[in-house]
Order: sequence, then C-alpha cells, then structure tokens
Amino acid sequence: MTMRAGAPAVPAGTRSAAGGLVVPAPNGRPGPTVEVPCLAEVWVDAGSRCDRIPIDRVEGHPDGGFRLTGTGERFAAEATWVPVTDPVPHWDVRLAVWLLGGEPLDAGLSVSIRLHAVADPEWLIPGLFYGENRPAESRARYPRWIPSGSAVSSDGSSDPFAASSWSFRSDRAAMPAVGARDDTTFAVLAAQPRTTLGLTGLGFGSDGMTTELHLDLPAAESPVAYTGDATPGPAERLLARWLPSVRSEVRYRVYLAEPHAGAWRPVVRDVGAWLDDGVAVEPTNDRATTAQLAAEGLLRWHYHADRAALYETAAFDRHGDDRRAETGDRAAMHVAWLSGAPTAAALLAHGRRVDDAAARAAGTAVLDAIAANLAPCGTYWGQWSATAGWGKGWTPGPDALHSRTLAEATLFMGRALDAEASAGRPHPDWARAVASNLAFVLGAQAADGRVPSAWNGRTGEIQGWSGTAGLAWVPALVEAGRRGSDAALLEAAERAGDAYAGAVEDGRLAGAPEDVDLGPTSEDGYAAVMAYVALTEAAGDGPARPRWLRSATMAADWMLTFRYAYDVAFPAGTVLADRGFRSRGLDQASPANQHLHTYGLICQPEMVRLARLSGDGHYLDRARELFAAARQGLARHDGDLGARRGMMAERYHQTRYGGPQGSVGELSHAWCLGLLLSAADQAADLPELDDA
Repeated sequence: MTMRAGAPAVPAGTRSAAGGLVVPAPNGRPGPTVEVPCLAEVWVDAGSRCDRIPIDRVEGHPDGGFRLTGTGERFAAEATWVPVTDPVPHWDVRLAVWLLGGEPLDAGLSVSIRLHAVADPEWLIPGLFYGENRPAESRARYPRWIPSGSAVSSDGSSDPFAASSWSFRSDRAAMPAVGARDDTTFAVLAAQPRTTLGLTGLGFGSDGMTTELHLDLPAAESPVAYTGDATPGPAERLLARWLPSVRSEVRYRVYLAEPHAGAWRPVVRDVGAWLDDGVAVEPTNDRATTAQLAAEGLLRWHYHADRAALYETAAFDRHGDDRRAETGDRAAMHVAWLSGAPTAAALLAHGRRVDDAAARAAGTAVLDAIAANLAPCGTYWGQWSATAGWGKGWTPGPDALHSRTLAEATLFMGRALDAEASAGRPHPDWARAVASNLAFVLGAQAADGRVPSAWNGRTGEIQGWSGTAGLAWVPALVEAGRRGSDAALLEAAERAGDAYAGAVEDGRLAGAPEDVDLGPTSEDGYAAVMAYVALTEAAGDGPARPRWLRSATMAADWMLTFRYAYDVAFPAGTVLADRGFRSRGLDQASPANQHLHTYGLICQPEMVRLARLSGDGHYLDRARELFAAARQGLARHDGDLGARRGMMAERYHQTRYGGPQGSVGELSHAWCLGLLLSAADQAADLPELDDA
C-alpha cells in the first residue's frame, strides 16, 4: 500500500470482529482508534432502514490512506480516507454513493464511527450538547443523555427528553461536529453545514457495548424533536431524491486524539477554520452610530422615569403615542442580567462620553433605585416589578436570590462608581450597596472557596451551592479589592478561582442564568472568562499568573464552542434572509434556549485583553466578529426588522426552535441594547475594536 509520508500503515483488511474497519489516528500515534462499521446506511423515513452498504474491499490510495468500496442491496459506495497531519491531525473523507438502478428513490444516509462504551462518553456538540447536558435534578426540560432505559425527573414524572441516543439537525449547533471519548480515544465527526444532499445532521448514542457518532445526510431528528416546548415533537428524517446511477458526493472529517482534558480545544478551532468562508461579517453601523441608536432605543422604549426603571422588554408593535403599554411590555427590571445595573451603567457612561444629560440622568436614577432597595440580608433584591415592587427574581424558592445576577449588579455598579468618582461625582449610596453585597459574600463563602448559588433575601439562609454561578463574583471581588486596596477581597477572589478551576478544566460549567436550571449555557462561559482574566491581571508578574491565564484561555475556548462558525441558510423570504443576516459570530444561548443571542458582548473587553495577555489573536478575531455581528439586530429606522428605531431583539431564530426559522423575536430587550451600547462605547477606548 502506498502511503503519504507520515501516514499510519493501515493494512488492507484490518477488520473488526463485526466486519467493519479499525482506523488509527492519522498521524500514526499509537492508541487512538475507531471502528468504521460500514460505508453508509440508507433510510427512507425516521424509523425504516432500507439498505446497509458494507465494506467489501479495502485498498491503498495514491494520496495516502485507503479506499473503501462496497455494494448493498440497492446502493453502492466508495470512500477515500486521506490523512492530514497539519495543523490538527484528521482524516479527510470523501464519500460517493449511488443508487444501483430501478426507480428514483427518496432516502437519507447515515455514516458513523464507533468507540468502546464507557460510563461517561463526554458528548460534545458545540452549542448544543455537553456531557449529559443537564443533571437528573434539573427542573428544565430539553434533551438529556442517559445510558439506557427511561428516566424519571426529580418530581417523579417520566422525562420525555431523556434518551440514550440522539440525532439533531446541524443548524442547532454552533459547528456541525459531534465528539465523544472512550478510554483510549477522543473522536470527532465534522461536516459542512450543508452538502449536495441538503442540511447536515449530527447524532450519537450508546448501547452499553459501543459508543457511536454519526452524520445524517440530510438531517434527522430523533427520538423526538425539541422546539422549546415542554411537549416533544415527532421524530423526523429529511430525505434527498436519488436517481439511478447518479453519484452524490459528500466530504467530512474524522479527528482522533488521546482523551485528555481539553483534547477538544484544537479540534474545535480547526473545524472553525475549515468552516470559515473567508467573508468577514460587516457591521451595519459604525461604532458611534451604534452607540447613539442603542442609547436612543433605551431612553425611548425602555426607560420609565416615574419608576426609575428600565423595563426589560418593549413590544415591536406599538399603537397610539408609542408610550402606551402594549402586550409584550414587561414592567419589571432585574437588578442585572435582563436589565438593571449593567444597562444603567452603559447609559451613564455613554452620557458622560457624549455629554447626553438624559442618558446620565436615566443611568443615575436606576442605579440610585437599585442601591436604595437592598434586601434585609444585605444584598440586592433580584428584581423590581410594577406589580410586586422589590423582591426575588426567577430563581425558585422563598425569597430566593440568584448569585450570578447579584454578582453582575455588584460588578457594574462598582464600575459605574469608579467612573463617576474619576469625573468628580461620588455616590456614597452606591459604595455602601456594593460593600454590603461583598460583605455578605465574604461571610457566605465556603472554606473551599465556593460561593452559594442562591440564598433567601430576607434571612440570608443559603439555598444552594450547585453549579458555577459563584464564578461571577470573582471580577467584582477583584475590582473592589483593587479599589479599596483590600487584600481580603482579593484573597476571596483567588479562593473562588481555585474552587471552580476544576470545572473549567473539565468543561463542566453550568447554572449562570436564572432560567436554565443547572444546565450549560454560553453565559457560564462569559462569567468564567471575566473571572479568570481578572485574576490573571491581578496576579501581575506573580507566580499565580500562568495558572490563571491557563484557566482564562480554557474558559474562553469553552465559551467559544457556543459561537457560530458558519452562516445558516435562512429560508428565502424570511426576515433574516431578506436582511442578509449572518449567524457567524453570534452565540447559541444554550442547549435549552436554542436561539442566537448577543450576550457575549458582556465580556468583549476581557476577550480583547485576553488576546493581549496570551498573545493569541484568535480571541481578538472572535471579539471583533461578535461586535460586528451583534449590530445586525439594531433597528436603524421604524420598520427595520419589524421593529421601531432603536429597538433590538433578544432572539434570532436560526433553527427549529421557538419560532419560524429566519424570524426575529418581536420584543426589544433592555439588556441587548445595554450591552451593545456598552460595547460600542468601550470600543472607542480599545483600538483593536474601534469601528471593527
């Protein structure tokens, strides 16, 4: 057999016991192997396989690697596996399949690789599936992996979204790639988002004997479909039309590596480079116009001076004088996250920069109100609402307050406090509120450094420790420690960083937002990036710097698995198709909330600084791309995207979830405008981003 230099010697006929082919790593390293059970399987609907194309012959290929051929009952196929060793070793697979004869047929293909079964395969579909995807005790309902059988939820009911095997359409994923591990191998199957057969599909499963990864061509969804509803949708398989003797060709990649922590990192980056079409995402507005429009939208549609509140949502569809309350207007304000301190701080900073008195007044009034209405335990309350006043947010439990929401409020009020002090405007009430929150956290922090995930706002009783929401306190502690030269705050931040470093290393971050119970989300990644960049900078040139920088880059790489590395093909005639909207650069919110969003702007300055700290321009490229992509959703005039001038939606529907694909959520969200406003103003001070 003729092999490319450096390619492994794969003898023709190296068969598994089941008649498949055992394939080693393409760089010849011993250890990693997978089994290729057959060339392809052919399906005519969601549950009916009509053919299996076996591997009849294995022979060498002039480009190195090997060539497989086989004939089934109705189809034949050939595949070439060519080894690529640089920059990330993988097999480049080209598969051709054709219908042998007879009448045309509507059918779909599946191609698969198999590993040995292990208790935890550590499934990975970027943006869509992480490990088991949600723990058994989670109250949320979206796809979860279980080893076998059926699952029972924490309340004793059956769980229709728990299964041992899953198939998904690829536009649910930030990258069309699926990975898993066994004791010797970490493997990834990756494809282009669309092929000549249509939309790609991704899947995996385990039967207790083997672990399987597969691509569906075109896509399939099974055992049920998740559309954001608690009731599962039916399984589905898309089909392509096959004509006799007409070859259909597809290309995919197989990555094999040793299954160490972080083995996925170079693979994910390499797949992203493969998907890059070289067409940069262009912003729809320059930086200054973006800031002006976002501030205008907040003041016109969200700020209510009589309540000193930034209402969380405003409906696109308005009547009368535009200020009349409409169905969809949410007369409530979380102290952070969905509105509150980060958005108010953005308005205040913008008002200082461009001398906008209305923006300064609105930002100041909201921060004053949040600071003046602390809970009896000494922290902020979770939210204000027009019907209930100040109280808890969405976290279940009596008077329950969510750690990450309050941490974010503390961080951004502290930043506003510092900026105002530099301008000669002290705010003692803000300072007292920040100090009170930090004092509670110092008192509640566990001996191992963890911070509670929730507590009772009246009594201070701790209500949970699960997940990694406590990471959000790290930058608040670091910045307050620097502000007051308080070593105790910096030490508390370091202990928290140590406590959660293992979760970052293992890629098991979860629990940051109030509406996804203990599941992985992009927001967990943002919090981790902010935490470990803060610790890296605080360490200076000290001995702790390398370990904090490692955690920061691992957190950033995990966070970027939620970022779309390609452009979804939106259906013709939809709002997003007509706009020429790009999905590339935006993030999947979470496996539970499968829509694109722009919350990654919250850590935009940290990503720029991480690029400087690490010398890795990849982080800067991704920050620039997000800043450009996020501006697509800002309404430039009345009627733009169905909104009013200055509005911005939270949700862009790129897949079969929450609304028709290609549509936009018809509510303007305060947090979207606040984070975009903040990003636009920060970019003026970051030369790498200005007018990116």
